[in-house]
Amino acid sequence: MELLQYFLDNLELLGTLTLEHISLVGVAVGIATLTGVPIGIAITKNERIAKTVLYIASIIVTIPSIALFGIMIPILSIIGQGIGYMPAVIAVLLYSQLPIIRNTYTAINNVDPALREAARGVGMSQNQRLRMVEIPLAVPVIMAGVRTAVVLNIGVMAIAAYIGAGGLGTLISRGISQSDPRQLILGAVAVSVLAIIVDYALLALQKRLTPKGMERAATT
Repeated sequence: MELLQYFLDNLELLGTLTLEHISLVGVAVGIATLTGVPIGIAITKNERIAKTVLYIASIIVTIPSIALFGIMIPILSIIGQGIGYMPAVIAVLLYSQLPIIRNTYTAINNVDPALREAARGVGMSQNQRLRMVEIPLAVPVIMAGVRTAVVLNIGVMAIAAYIGAGGLGTLISRGISQSDPRQLILGAVAVSVLAIIVDYALLALQKRLTPKGMERAATT
């Protein structure tokens, strides 16, 4: 009952922090998508480069998030952005690369060769095949990678509160530092609920973008 009352008393704060959290993750994953998808497409041309890029992206994901935020601080301090928004966005952007690049690479590679041959047969250039055949068929799997990146980094971004980035992690950090379980529980529950809601929203979008007959093949 006390937790419910605390929630009602701090509804406006919760809304503000939720919007901050969505903004941080949205910007980071948005930039990651704009960079990761072209990289994923480009590396389909060379298997050796593909393995190297995916290996590097995998290594980045193994770095503990708090350590990666810490690495960003001295690097970005050079331009006066050592703490706060910028290091949080860059760190989450890096974490988002692996699922987006990997899914894009896999989706483009798995396009039915018969469809490529049919496209060649009607006189399409390589760029036309990519734009009009391969990418449309790959979109559902690419979206699955974006979905994974978003849901994963909603949780990661909560840690960014420790470097002054804001978001729902602020409640968690305050709850720990002030020994206030109400803030800690509210922040943790809010992050979890946000991740679930966004996951279902992106899943619905993914299904909407999946061509008929491909629903079973698309990653869910």
